[in-house]
Amino acid sequence: MCGIVGLFLKDARLEPKLGGLLAGMLGTMCDRGPDSAGFAVYGPERADTMKLTLRGPAGFDLEALAKALQASAGGKLRHVVRDTHMVVTVPSVAEQAIRAHLAEAAPQAAVVGAGRRMEIFKEVGRPDRVADRFGLPGMGGTHAIGHTRMATESAVTIDGAHPFTTGADQCLVHNGSLSNHNAVRRELMRDGLAFQTENDSEVAAGYVTWRMRQGMTLSQALERSLADLDGFFTFVIGTESGFAVLRDPIACKPAVLAETDRYVAFGTEYRALVDLPGIEQAKVWEPEPATVYAWEREPATRHSTEWH
Repeated sequence: MCGIVGLFLKDARLEPKLGGLLAGMLGTMCDRGPDSAGFAVYGPERADTMKLTLRGPAGFDLEALAKALQASAGGKLRHVVRDTHMVVTVPSVAEQAIRAHLAEAAPQAAVVGAGRRMEIFKEVGRPDRVADRFGLPGMGGTHAIGHTRMATESAVTIDGAHPFTTGADQCLVHNGSLSNHNAVRRELMRDGLAFQTENDSEVAAGYVTWRMRQGMTLSQALERSLADLDGFFTFVIGTESGFAVLRDPIACKPAVLAETDRYVAFGTEYRALVDLPGIEQAKVWEPEPATVYAWEREPATRHSTEWH
């Protein structure tokens, strides 16, 4: 009984409000998942750079880590600290060297996500409080996804918090349970993928990454997952250019989509969408079982606007 939300903006005038809109949607899903929460925001990009989202344990000095990373990179690195997380923008050519330095000098700092545009934040606690801790209401971007978790099958720890990411600018949130995730995990590991947790949702994220590395599009990878992933699920997947939704063939988990000329929104329940602007005029429907729904930005609309 987890909650999922997603928002894809068509109207650039809404982009500075993305975080505030998603925070309201996420807060509405508190009772579906009061144990932990997380979200991924796709914001502005900088040429030839990657964003690394790092998470430190309670009390960890992230500012000191930023200085150490700058010294190792031989230059100033843009960084933003948000509670237990820090987003560091690094030159693309230096990403692997900085990751190696992190693993050696600060192994307690985990790389939560990486991408040109994606920033991921997740923590244990009520979703509305987690959103406030990270300043989600003030974030801008083109699209975002979020998750509220009820720990029905494992302990309440950060390891169970979504989104899960196994590829650059790609992440997944999941409501449901997979029955064959251990077998799929072993197959993916034989093909070189690494996992940080035992969570079945991370396996789903890894599966999508694996198929896309084989040359499939996101939609093709999701269609193939219907044959290879066994269980019941609703997936919402974020990528650099958009997001997608998929329900299993039985579709036992609730899901609602709404679309206007300004946005596409997803919620586990309709009440997550009721405060969105113009929702009264939206086309609202329940996504069909075993059907991929996907939206992407047109390349010409991409820009480097700074949001505050």
